[in-house]
Amino acid sequence: MLKIIQDSNQITVIFKDEIVLVHSEQNPSFYVGKGKETIESYRGNFNIDDYIFERIPLRHAVCHDQTILFSNQDIELKLTLSVEQGRLVGQFHLNQPMNRFWFRVYATKDESVYGLGEQASFFNMRGHSVPLFTSESGVGRDPKSLTTFYANKVDKAGGSFYTTYYPETSFVSSRKTYFHLDSYAYAIFDFRHPDFHECLTWEIPKGFIFMKKDHYVELLPDITEYTGRPPLLPEYLLDGMVLGVQGGLEQVLAYLKKAQDHGIKVSGLWCQDWAGYRFTTFGKRLYWNWKLNENLYPSLPEKIKELEKDHVHFLSYICPFLLENESLFLEAERQGFLVLNQQGESYKEDFGEFYCGIVDLTNPLAYAWYKEVIKNNLIRLGIKGWMADFGEYLPIDCKLHNGVDAVLMHNEWPVLWAKCNYEAVKETNNLGKVFYFMRAGGFGSQRYSTSIWAGDQSVNWETHDGIASVIPAALSVGIIGNPYTHSDIGGYTSLHGNIRTKELFDRWCEMNVFTSYMRTHEGNRPKDNFQFYNDAHTMHHMGRMTSVRVMLKPYIKHLFHEASLLGFPVQRPLFFHYENDQQAYQLQYQYLFGKDMLIKPVVLEHQEKMSVYLPEDTWIHLWTGVEYQGGKEVTVDCPLGYPPVFYTKKSSFAYLFQNITKTYA
Repeated sequence: MLKIIQDSNQITVIFKDEIVLVHSEQNPSFYVGKGKETIESYRGNFNIDDYIFERIPLRHAVCHDQTILFSNQDIELKLTLSVEQGRLVGQFHLNQPMNRFWFRVYATKDESVYGLGEQASFFNMRGHSVPLFTSESGVGRDPKSLTTFYANKVDKAGGSFYTTYYPETSFVSSRKTYFHLDSYAYAIFDFRHPDFHECLTWEIPKGFIFMKKDHYVELLPDITEYTGRPPLLPEYLLDGMVLGVQGGLEQVLAYLKKAQDHGIKVSGLWCQDWAGYRFTTFGKRLYWNWKLNENLYPSLPEKIKELEKDHVHFLSYICPFLLENESLFLEAERQGFLVLNQQGESYKEDFGEFYCGIVDLTNPLAYAWYKEVIKNNLIRLGIKGWMADFGEYLPIDCKLHNGVDAVLMHNEWPVLWAKCNYEAVKETNNLGKVFYFMRAGGFGSQRYSTSIWAGDQSVNWETHDGIASVIPAALSVGIIGNPYTHSDIGGYTSLHGNIRTKELFDRWCEMNVFTSYMRTHEGNRPKDNFQFYNDAHTMHHMGRMTSVRVMLKPYIKHLFHEASLLGFPVQRPLFFHYENDQQAYQLQYQYLFGKDMLIKPVVLEHQEKMSVYLPEDTWIHLWTGVEYQGGKEVTVDCPLGYPPVFYTKKSSFAYLFQNITKTYA
């Protein structure tokens, strides 16, 4: 499977008949050097400038069996290649200390590339240079938009197309290959060159993994066998939607009754203010001391049991930050479990009008202690799910127990946070019964994050940060092995004049029928924005859409099993099953929901008719039963409640889809 071809001028590494790297003295594959970064941080946003003062090409190369030595005078990089479990494994060793490393991977001019974690602006990253550093994803994420302009001017939080909660040094290619660079350090992946992809990291990576398969349905199981796969999601998520409501037990039960009275099928209540809340200029925030607020939610364990008799489950919220001078903060500080500043004191991170300590997850004792907090304060209370938030905020100027530079630990931090939650669930024998959803991630989230959510989108129609952005976000994390993802119905961030409308909420609701699960959010400014419980028409719409969701239960349950057994994403790019269709490789605002359904959500305001590309197959329009032949675009009406949805005529679940057509035609 592995060939290393050396002639007088060039070394070529080939794996399974696929070129991995081509090295020559004129065009070396490796450079090493030194640089000094300057990082300005503000509330989870990072402005990074890298001054490179040495970049040395390793032009000379000699091959010995499966080891290649790349050198320049006294600098020598050893690349040891091996084939392990059908994958190409490369290991690096450099004989001198360097903190910058460049690796050029072979590319073809017409190649497309996908992944790099969660990317919300572009699915195909070809033609882009992409920095990878976990952060707030940014408000607007488009320098041309007024949203981003004001977010930068007022909050230093506008972001760009590449800012993401979940960066990962992994990508899938249209050559049906997977590449992973084994490093959590800051990286830049540059896909702008016709002949190579260049990867820069701020350390010498341990190595890389390269996989090649004939089909994507073979590649994803191989990727996720390597990365690990999440457990099944709880089945209750198939029985309706999770209502994101808050305000105390009496209030949320009133919302529940109102929703059910309007025909909404409710499987859960997500009450993020279970530990209390506070108000800041940003909006409604939580009280970051992760213990039950018994004034807001009296006798909650008993009430949880009552709700579950009616098949409604209770969900909450937690993050690895503790409000200063509150009980958990004081307990952690007393035991030396908090991240420290350079003076050896507890580091206090500014979250906007309040400060928090950070549980040091690199300290085994602190990690074990916080795992017990999750077990005792959430799981043993009867809580069946939670948002595991804020994995991306690790400050770059802090001191960690393990002694590793915080800049190098920054991208790994979300994975430690995911693992802490995972072990708490596993050790209480609750995998598959209790789950959590995370926005921050990194390599390892495939195994340790039971699901991903797209984060804090703006409550508008903007391409880079509004409703449309959650589609490429889901496709990008899915193609590298994170099968379960969803988004806040209606979006979250309301700033600088962005106010959620009824139309936006309604369209987001109908889209999320065709994702891993449905969950609403009131947003950061609940009183300023549209809320479903104030509008009878929207509640009727939600009732109809949750009924469709429940009718799809056997099909979605099948997708859940595919996800956890094979690593197949619930939301898939069209090329996953139509790999010979070249147009399918460039589409990012429509997707396959499993193998048998095609969805193109309505992501533009006031849209009543849409063009949809159907790959070569026979397709049935879900709402009318009209048959279409694929391989071309078709135009369909898309009034509210009828987004463009098609299924394959040959589907073994056709009977299920036909019942929906009969019910709602």
